[in-house]
Amino acid sequence: MIKTSFKSSQRLFGTDGIRGTVNEDKVTALMAVNLAMAAGEYFYGKAGTKKSRVLIGKDTRLSGYMLEPALVAGFTSVGLDSITTGPLPTPAIAHLTRVLRCDLGVMISASHNPYEDNGLKLFGADGFKLNDEVENEIQLRMSNGPILAKSANLGRARRMEDAIGRYSEFVKQILPKSEDLSLMKVVLDCSNGASYKVGPEVLFELGADSVIIGAEPNGKNINLDCGAMFPEKMAKMTQLEKADLGIALDGDADRVIFSDEKGKIIHGDQIIAVLASDMKKNNQLNDNKVVGTLMSNLGLENYLNKQNIGLFRTKVGDRYILDKMIKSNCKLGGEPSGHILLSDFAKTGDGLLTAIKILSLLKKSGLKASEFLRPFTPIPQSLKNLKKC
Repeated sequence: MIKTSFKSSQRLFGTDGIRGTVNEDKVTALMAVNLAMAAGEYFYGKAGTKKSRVLIGKDTRLSGYMLEPALVAGFTSVGLDSITTGPLPTPAIAHLTRVLRCDLGVMISASHNPYEDNGLKLFGADGFKLNDEVENEIQLRMSNGPILAKSANLGRARRMEDAIGRYSEFVKQILPKSEDLSLMKVVLDCSNGASYKVGPEVLFELGADSVIIGAEPNGKNINLDCGAMFPEKMAKMTQLEKADLGIALDGDADRVIFSDEKGKIIHGDQIIAVLASDMKKNNQLNDNKVVGTLMSNLGLENYLNKQNIGLFRTKVGDRYILDKMIKSNCKLGGEPSGHILLSDFAKTGDGLLTAIKILSLLKKSGLKASEFLRPFTPIPQSLKNLKKC
């Protein structure tokens, strides 16, 4: 047996996995290899299947070509089979990790950051993001050095050819088979990111008339003046095209920003309010509770209170929201930034799934987006970052 170690005095994991500037920070090929060996050793056999395996997805960043094979090398060296999907949204990796009975899943993405950055998000066999304790254990194993597999026990690697189709079917399940999106005109901005193939495909299959932008990735234009971070182009196009709704996903498609037919951006808290009202009407909210964050607008809380719906507040970050949702048995949670979690359907924020649900509700309402998707008036608020003492 051979032991290898990786020395790092800094904590690798942040609030949403590992993220940094490629080759100038902690995100390097060496780090990816060592992380894969440590995580592979920790998760080996967790799914309970005969052969341990890992699922690896990525967005469209140039550095994905570097990090993907580095991860494959690390995982196969400790005996895990590696399955790669190519560009696919983060929620797709969370979902497919579970349904394929993988021991863990890895998404190579820096989400809404520019292309110079990249990162790694890890999911357990259950499809949930890792907690702090597991992340700490993985980093400790990186320092101590995992044990490599014998030559005869090395893992294999293969490409999953039908990943987009598998995820498309999953997303469409949020609508009953009797429903579609025909007669709806939509502008979809894919942020030149992970959704550039699957987003347009899903809308086409559901019958929407779609105008697609931000779907020509070149490795360097992900999130570049487009997508959820820069939704102005999408909003303007929505007005020009006289579309019913504009949709902007971020680089890894786990969050979504909307525009109404007038080209006005719709705040994420408004989307939570719409979903909460619909779910309560259909008896889908357990104990009539919703999870938000410290940044959720007071106008949302007041609106929910008038409908006898309580609002829990957590730290900022979708994994903290999900943790509270699990502990309180809530079915809906989200952030103003567009991370929306519908736990009956997904284990993490899913921008495309949320967009399909909102489109369906908008169609059934018979109203304009400017009328239907602004159920309350936001209360002015100021947000400040405080330094730790």
